[in-house]
Amino acid sequence: MLARIFKPSKNAMQSGKAKTKDWMLEFEPSAARRPDALMGWTQTTDTASSQVQLSFETKEEAVRYADQHGIAFQLFDDKPARRIIKAYADNFAFGRKFPWTH
Repeated sequence: MLARIFKPSKNAMQSGKAKTKDWMLEFEPSAARRPDALMGWTQTTDTASSQVQLSFETKEEAVRYADQHGIAFQLFDDKPARRIIKAYADNFAFGRKFPWTH
């Protein structure tokens, strides 16, 4: 059973960084999802991939847990956030490339 260790990214629907500080351990699906004949919802027989998510404070804790329990894993390092610093005063800067108009 293969697992992924990653740091979740910020949701597009939130402006803050809630739930992005911890490292997650998720299992890769071992069986394909298929539609239910009666309702049409997707179903799987593998509960570990769809229902189990483990949260750790550090990357080392997640790796240590996977090693202790014999879980093969892939480690995805997080990318630093690229910040674009903008100020309202930049609209009126002398060296502005394009004129500011309404």
